[in-house]
Amino acid sequence: MKQISKLLLLSTLMVSALWSCKKDEVKIFLENSTPPVLTSSASATAPLSFATKDEVSLKLSWTNPNYLFTTGLSSQDVSYEIQIDTTGANFTNPKKKSLSIKNNLSYTFTQTELNDYLLNTLELLPGMVHNMEFRVKSTLINSSAPLFSNVIKIKATPYAIPAKVQVPDDGTLWITGSAVNSDWANPLPSTPVDYATKQKFTKVSETVYELTVAMKSGGGYKLIQKQGDWSSQYSKKSGDALAGEFEKKDATQFDAPAASGNYKITVDFQTGKYKLVLQ
Repeated sequence: MKQISKLLLLSTLMVSALWSCKKDEVKIFLENSTPPVLTSSASATAPLSFATKDEVSLKLSWTNPNYLFTTGLSSQDVSYEIQIDTTGANFTNPKKKSLSIKNNLSYTFTQTELNDYLLNTLELLPGMVHNMEFRVKSTLINSSAPLFSNVIKIKATPYAIPAKVQVPDDGTLWITGSAVNSDWANPLPSTPVDYATKQKFTKVSETVYELTVAMKSGGGYKLIQKQGDWSSQYSKKSGDALAGEFEKKDATQFDAPAASGNYKITVDFQTGKYKLVLQ
């Protein structure tokens, strides 16, 4: 009987202890937070110029989101991400620039840095005014609910930097090879052939050339800047059939896409990159 009483007493104590633990448990909840307020040193236009490339283009500053928990203001780290995109894309552009910032509440862009993002990340044409949008995304560690600041709209005109690959001397560029109708023919300009004009690139800017042309799968091609002159050719440096880098050299041919069709070819001498998009 004494043994049973001891067991009952022990069970009562254990239940009481567990009840006390549950009663004393404190759950932490996020009560409030404020989206960062973003401001810029540039009111309408971000200055960009090769002559002043090392100077400041703009400075972005934002407020602390003040994550408030039931236990008080958060002492956890807050991470920020500056997002840059073109107006109208609503930051859904896969080429948008995302720049991670740890703990700071401001960031200063030099003209060289911002120009590089516009030219090489967003792939915008130099010498043209572009409408840009900036915002800040704040994220609390171990939290899946980010906060977004207001959007600031700024105009910017990226400048051309010295081309990575020598641009065509006469401003002309053709495609030739087994991937296109000409095959590997490279006739002199005086030779009357129908495909010569159809396979000539359009000069979009000082460093960008484009051409939409029918291409055959399984073949290859090269780019030439002077008809009848193989020494003026450009060839693939690295990459695949749809994108990569090129150089002015008699070397590896570009590979044709796996599927035949009309492709828009963009060649950028500024960056030394090429890309093909099925139309």
